[in-house]
Amino acid sequence: MGGGLVFLGCYTPESGGGRGAGVVAARWEPATGALDLIGVVAETPSPSFLARHPALPVLYAVNELPEGRVSAWAIGAGGSLAPLGSRSTGGGSPCHLAVSPDGRYLLSANYASGSVAVHALDANGVPGERTALVQHRGAGPMGERQEGPHAHMVRPEVERVLAVDLGADRIFRYRLTEVGDLEPGVEARFRGGTGPRHLARHPDGRYFLACELDGTLAALGTDLAFRQHVPGGERRGQPSELVVGLDGRFLYLANRGPDTVAVFDITGAVPRRVAEVSSCGSSPRHLAIAGGYLYVANERSDQVIVFRLDPVTGVPEPVGVHETASPTCVLLGETS
Repeated sequence: MGGGLVFLGCYTPESGGGRGAGVVAARWEPATGALDLIGVVAETPSPSFLARHPALPVLYAVNELPEGRVSAWAIGAGGSLAPLGSRSTGGGSPCHLAVSPDGRYLLSANYASGSVAVHALDANGVPGERTALVQHRGAGPMGERQEGPHAHMVRPEVERVLAVDLGADRIFRYRLTEVGDLEPGVEARFRGGTGPRHLARHPDGRYFLACELDGTLAALGTDLAFRQHVPGGERRGQPSELVVGLDGRFLYLANRGPDTVAVFDITGAVPRRVAEVSSCGSSPRHLAIAGGYLYVANERSDQVIVFRLDPVTGVPEPVGVHETASPTCVLLGETS
């Protein structure tokens, strides 16, 4: 695998006092895992999560604002970004987005308002008008964090769309229709106060769920049926992101609070924690894997840390530090 472009989403002052200026680009060096930072390539408010079109050189970001938006850019030589347009998500504080596998629709999760938006994409990947805006329902026992629905992730798959809702303790299931509507299916419900945040799928079809409010990792079946909760780390934290290793043997979970990355062996029916290492910074918000390296975005210490993954034990070892303001998402361009 050759090198490629990496894009970093960063909080800006418009959201919670972030220190970033927008989307940062870097070149990825596969031999060492190092990132050669290019700099800010798009000044845009709080692009807290990023996604790429599956077939076109187009980058998308949510703008995590009270009146949320999604923005799109054409990716040019050297990581340059040319604006393609911006659209309202119809809700507040969108924090996640993804493109449907066929490249026809862009879906986003509005955290504050607890809704999921769908925008049609034209032949060039440019977002058009919204084709759907679905409002979630439900609440949980954890005070202001669960006074109502808070959509935190949307995952379009070939056969369905999964929307993870932290406030409602549910994963909502939908069918994305030919005209970009979302038809509801059977919800997966979890115990009160779980606070499901992000979902990862194993190559064999199983799912794992980072549960922010109860500090656990949940193992789910291929049908999203709950199997087991295990502690996210030695000390209870707020899990933020999880990623399955490239060979499917290990799972990595970021824990804010303790500021660690926990390593789980997932070859059995129940995840087994085999190691836990420092994130080497404060508030690890996002994880990504490329080659034999793990990338950790430590939002509050303004760093992306590079870890080499031991090919036998799966344990991460820090090998590089890259300073960038308020990083919230690491998108490994050619490898994601």
